Amino acid sequence: MGLLLKGARGAAGLAALVLAGCASGEAEKPTPMPEATAEAVSAKTTPGLFVSPSGQPFRSAPGEPYPVVVWFAQADKNGDGKIDRAEFRADAAAFFKILDRNHDGVIDGFELSYYEHNLVPEILGAYRGDGSSEGSGEPREGGGHHEHGRRGGGDRQPDVLGLQGAVAYELFSKPEPVASADLDVDGRITLPEFIRAADQDFDILDPAGRGYLTLADLPKTPLQLQREGKPKAKHGGARDHPPTQPSP
Repeated sequence: MGLLLKGARGAAGLAALVLAGCASGEAEKPTPMPEATAEAVSAKTTPGLFVSPSGQPFRSAPGEPYPVVVWFAQADKNGDGKIDRAEFRADAAAFFKILDRNHDGVIDGFELSYYEHNLVPEILGAYRGDGSSEGSGEPREGGGHHEHGRRGGGDRQPDVLGLQGAVAYELFSKPEPVASADLDVDGRITLPEFIRAADQDFDILDPAGRGYLTLADLPKTPLQLQREGKPKAKHGGARDHPPTQPSP
């Protein structure tokens, strides 16, 4: 009888310990990841996007260097680590040829709409993260950047980092970098006009007037700063840019 009583008491004690352990486990909650750490992890697992001064998109896979380096290497034709004004103009002219789909020497509303829908759909906030964008990419008659052609059934995503259009991905604050080259504001962008806009951008990026840019000279885009876990720089007017950042 004494042995049975001791056994019962032992079993009851063991059950109490098990229940206490379960209660303790239920009370413990996982420690939330710090916001800064969560952003850093997210940045490393999401694609990168850089929009060049002339509006050309450059993308990188998760974990790859931010693609500003790809654009710089493309524009630096002689590989001397500098982009001079001639190279900067040549890079803009090369992208103009891509934008001018019918090769008539003018970027019109249809070509501008194609750019916004198909080349950089992030400008419209229409990027869904699956490689597609809203609508078919073909503008309606008289299309262009004023309509934005938001057709289709996809859900519009919020602007990245609270910034409009391409601002999160570029060196300047130009929500639509190609449309901003319409300096005559006539709805048509000619090659000479596109090059004049490039000259204005070069002058902003080269405030000392040295006649060339280095990678270290370039400001960092808001998205690049986020990926590096740094606070985003404040953007100003249409052709302002954040302070020069140290090289990556």
